[in-house]
Amino acid sequence: MQAMIITYFGKQFFKIQQGETVLSFNPVSKSSKTGISAHFGADIALVTTNHPDYNGLEQLSHGERTPFIITGPGDYEVKEIFIKGVLSDAFIGDPAKDGASKKYINTIYSLIVDNINIVFLGALSNGEISKEAREAINSPDILFIPIGGGGLLDAKTSAKIAASFEPKIIIPMDYDNASLKTFLKETGEEKAEVLDKLTLKLKDLEDKEGEVVVLSVT
Repeated sequence: MQAMIITYFGKQFFKIQQGETVLSFNPVSKSSKTGISAHFGADIALVTTNHPDYNGLEQLSHGERTPFIITGPGDYEVKEIFIKGVLSDAFIGDPAKDGASKKYINTIYSLIVDNINIVFLGALSNGEISKEAREAINSPDILFIPIGGGGLLDAKTSAKIAASFEPKIIIPMDYDNASLKTFLKETGEEKAEVLDKLTLKLKDLEDKEGEVVVLSVT
């Protein structure tokens, strides 16, 4: 069994490689104001929210590799990977800075890659998660959760939600230094490792319980 390699590019832009298969979540668009740029070929692209910070699908084609694109709720099977998308809300934009947040549709994705259960919450804003979403999420091995506020979940709310799902590993995203510090304090993980990328196999998860892994931006 080959190791899974998770790489982080900023905001909610992740690459997950399992053997020859490459998945990507929420690629940052060229029209985003973040200045984040990464370009590679993916086999499966998952977009939770139709916003420039998360919908840059043009960044995921390279050579002959173009992705199978998933942009909303439903059940999918691609390359023997089962994916379920469940509807939720996103409110993007900081009312203190922008005057108001704009409402978007967000999709929570639950998927199993080589027997590892992954849940990606996307641009989740509402701490009240629907029964359907909770059933889809179940008890994930790896939980990706936004913590930076600005319309999305803030660090304290994220810590409570993360704990309620009882994941083995928690990967915070969409954070700055202040929100990360608060999140680590709330989860009791002030000494969490900061890694350039996360490499793991299924057996590495056996003794994990709510461990926070901070990925630095590549």
